[in-house]
This record gives sequence, structure tokens and C-alpha cells, in this order.
Amino acid sequence: MKKYCLDLTVKAVEHLNEKYVLLRLTDNSPLPEMLPGQFVEIKVEGSPNTYLRRPISIHYVDRKNNELWLLVATIGDGTKAMAALLPGEKMNVVLPLGNGFTISAGKTLLVGGGVGVAPLLYAGKAIKELGGESVFLLGARASKDLLELEKFREIGRVFLTTEDGSEGEKGFVTNHSIWHQESFDRIEVCGPKPMMVAVARLARELSVPCEVSLENMMACGLGACLCCVEDTVEGHVCVCTEGPVFDIEKLKW
Repeated sequence: MKKYCLDLTVKAVEHLNEKYVLLRLTDNSPLPEMLPGQFVEIKVEGSPNTYLRRPISIHYVDRKNNELWLLVATIGDGTKAMAALLPGEKMNVVLPLGNGFTISAGKTLLVGGGVGVAPLLYAGKAIKELGGESVFLLGARASKDLLELEKFREIGRVFLTTEDGSEGEKGFVTNHSIWHQESFDRIEVCGPKPMMVAVARLARELSVPCEVSLENMMACGLGACLCCVEDTVEGHVCVCTEGPVFDIEKLKW
């Protein structure tokens, strides 16, 4: 798939809570084709301590309004600089990068934790458009950390877990009762590695095909810097070019 380096215009910056920001970017020309699970690399301006581009998952593509949505967790100087952008300012973006999720017309469970929910919205939309059923299982530490639930509910059924029990079922996503109540044709996962490893273990026990989106540090997005190498059953590969989405059977988990 062809890659582009574009100066996109910030259309809106929505502060969802004290940590998460939704950036809506647009362009004068139609945005390129992008697949669910792919990512972009952002050049961060105005942050003297940020030397490398920052990889951000494609959260959603709104073709009607020609918008690219990025869900950003403001945890460092680079992401905080992104959150400080104002409508009308420019952001240099390389896109689309990597390989995405397998989109099928079956019943797919999309499991996300924290900012790992980001690529699942666009994936769920693609599954629904193909005639499949998207079921979301989203986890967070507390109810205040659950993001954009109304948008997920527009696409499919949503099940929740929180570690403190403030919303949904108490515990981790792997503790949710849905695992014993329903069956699925596929499972797609993104979030902290321990969560993805636990879901992968469950998927193997249930004999359900499963893919995970790895979050290794991807500084260049082109396989040149070797920051994101992962040891797989096929040898060492760059996550940014061979992933970030992998079938769990290719990982040494």
C-alpha cells in the first residue's frame, strides 16, 4: 500500500479526560486509503526533548467529513505537545503504516484495554460494513478511564470491566462472564502486553483464531531503526513492517 507524508490540518482537539485526547485531522484532498489496525507516524513540533516521530494507531476514518481520528494518551513530552495543538495548526503525518486486522463477516470479539481500545473502533466499523457482528470487550482501571462508549455502541454490543468495579464487571477483561456465555469466530486484541498474553491464552483454550496488535516502540515505521524488533516463530521481525498486528500462533507467547 502506498505511503504518504502529509501536512494535515488539525480540525478539532477534544480532551476526553485528564489523560486522553482525541485529535481530528483533515486535508484539502481526500485522505488516502487506510486499513483498521494500521498506524501513523507523527512529527512532533514544539517539543525539544522529542527527537523521533511518535507512532499512533488509526482510531477512525470519517470519510464523510474527510477526517482521520487519533486517540492519544498524554504520557510524555511528545504526546503532551500533540494535545496542546490548536485547530488550524498543521501536523506532519506519515501514513498508512504496517499491516492491519483480519476483517471478516463472522462474529468478532474486539478486546481492548486502556489506550489499546483505539484501533478497535475502526475495525468494528469495517466488520459491520462487511456484514459481520462486532462485539466489544473493553477494560479500564475505573469508569473514568472508559472512553467513547457511545461511539462503540453505535457499532456493536459493548461489555465492560473495571478493576475497581465502578462500571461493568469487576476485574480484568479475561474475567468477564462473556467468555462463558457466547462463542466467537475471531478475536482481535490491543492493549498492555500482559492483557494480550492472557487473552491469547484464552483464545487458544477456546480454539478461536486470534490476532494481537503489538505496541513495541516504532520510531521510524519503515523497518530502518530496528527499535521494534520482535522474536517470532519465523525469526526476528520488525513490528512496524510485519505487524503491528500478528496472529498469536506466530508469536513466542
